[in-house]
Amino acid sequence: MIALAIIGIAMIALLSLGNRSIEVHSRLQHLTQATLLAQQKMAESELKARGNRGAKLADGVGTFAEPFTDYNWRIVVSSTALPAVQKVTVTVLWGKEERNESVDITSFLF
Repeated sequence: MIALAIIGIAMIALLSLGNRSIEVHSRLQHLTQATLLAQQKMAESELKARGNRGAKLADGVGTFAEPFTDYNWRIVVSSTALPAVQKVTVTVLWGKEERNESVDITSFLF
C-alpha cells in the first residue's frame, strides 16, 4: 500500500513536469518565430529607407500574412541627435502584451 502511494505521488510529479516542459517548448517556439519575423520587418524597413533616399520612415502597425496571423507588428521611428540617423524599433507581439509576449529589435538607419 505504501509503495503504491509513493508510486502514485511520483507519477503525479512526473506528469506535472511533462506539462511544464510542453509550456516551455511552446513559449520558445513563439519567441523564435517572433524574432525571425521582427528581423524580416526590420530588413524591409532598411530596404525602404535605402530605396527612398532622404525620405524618413514613419511609425506603423499591422499583422503578418498567413500562416503568421497570430503575430502583430509595430514599428516606432524616432529621431536621434544626428539628423541623418533614425532609431527604428520593431516589436512583434503575440498573445497578451501584459504577459510580456513580445520581441523588440532596435536598429539605427542612416
